[in-house]
Amino acid sequence: MNVHDSEKMAGILKAEGYAETANAEDADLIIFNTCSIRQKAEQKFRSELGKIKSLKSKNPLLKIAVAGCIAQQKGRDILKRSPHVDYVFGPQNIYKLGAMLTTSGMVCIEDNPDIQYSDLPSERKENIKAWVSIMYGCNNFCSYCVVPYTRGRERSRPSLNIYEEIHALAEKGFKEITLLGQNVNSYNSDTDFPGLLRKISTINGMERIRFVTSHPRDLSESLTRCIKELPKVCEHIHLPLQSGSSSILKLMNRGYTFEDYIEKVGKLRKSIPQIAITTDIIAGFPSETDKDHAETMTALKTIEFDGIYAFKYSPRAGTGAAGMENHIPEGIKAQRLDEILKLQDEITLKCNKGLEGSVQEVLVEANVKSGKGRITGRTRSNKIVSFEGDESLIGGLVNIEIKTAMRHSLEGRLVSQGKS
Repeated sequence: MNVHDSEKMAGILKAEGYAETANAEDADLIIFNTCSIRQKAEQKFRSELGKIKSLKSKNPLLKIAVAGCIAQQKGRDILKRSPHVDYVFGPQNIYKLGAMLTTSGMVCIEDNPDIQYSDLPSERKENIKAWVSIMYGCNNFCSYCVVPYTRGRERSRPSLNIYEEIHALAEKGFKEITLLGQNVNSYNSDTDFPGLLRKISTINGMERIRFVTSHPRDLSESLTRCIKELPKVCEHIHLPLQSGSSSILKLMNRGYTFEDYIEKVGKLRKSIPQIAITTDIIAGFPSETDKDHAETMTALKTIEFDGIYAFKYSPRAGTGAAGMENHIPEGIKAQRLDEILKLQDEITLKCNKGLEGSVQEVLVEANVKSGKGRITGRTRSNKIVSFEGDESLIGGLVNIEIKTAMRHSLEGRLVSQGKS
């Protein structure tokens, strides 16, 4: 979401006559698009903001802006702590960026009730794949998560606006779109999420549709049917579990038990045997016991996810979990995270090895930087594949026989060329 927000900022700035520079010393404007979902990201931002201060003394005309979720949380406090910052604006106020450039000391963190109707230009660096926002905000209030406080309440874009944006991308030659939302399963405008998928599946030229993220509580049978029945919808779903312990899931306010989750995974795999399922795991949530951690490890062994994003629990000010008792020491959190990642490495390799000998449809994306005459792309299940081929194949669909599977990628042989 932050990547796509940055694309929108770049689109606005291009219309204002700005051009991107790779060298901060040449810049007239520097924007920090921040994330506050974990403390590490916030610490990195503070460090980078401090480093940039010297540039302002060398170039008094330089303008510095802080955007994103830290901007939304801290607001005017950023200007107090860092007087070299000129603008502060949250995710709901990106559309004001152009107007901000004519003033100074501006803070825009108010709620934007019409954000779903704001169709901003995007300056995309890729020309094959694109992010498309279908909704903004979140209503779930998971106890560890700051997003509902930084991105506001849930608001869904009209399906026609989404359709027209994707249609325009298809006409420009884009082949794949990823629909973005904190919980795409609860998209609700003039249609629901399965209805939206069916609508945009009719767009000629757009070959693949992906989406993130799905909340397990709202995963419906109609969405499962869409993945199964619509040829353009890829057989991959990111379904955050967070913990294998139902008692921890309750403390997280996730709205489902582990039994609920595994039942839905079973239905997904029964209906779509080739589906790849990835997930998120939080290690060391407050009150997590050795037994709770063991249940998460058992969950990983039982479900065998294709891949996971796993992190140590990071307390976020203002969330319910931050005020809970029995916070886990950092050393134990780190140990549990290490055990989770090592186990998942074995499982991911096993899942990938199961693809050896199969033929996979791959959307070719780029040259392999380290290998002359090799190109790379992704399967429908979102696995990275590299193979020998001419760069003229980039942007097209090809069939690849998987010869060697590794933990993070696959190597294969070109079998045939599909659509281009």
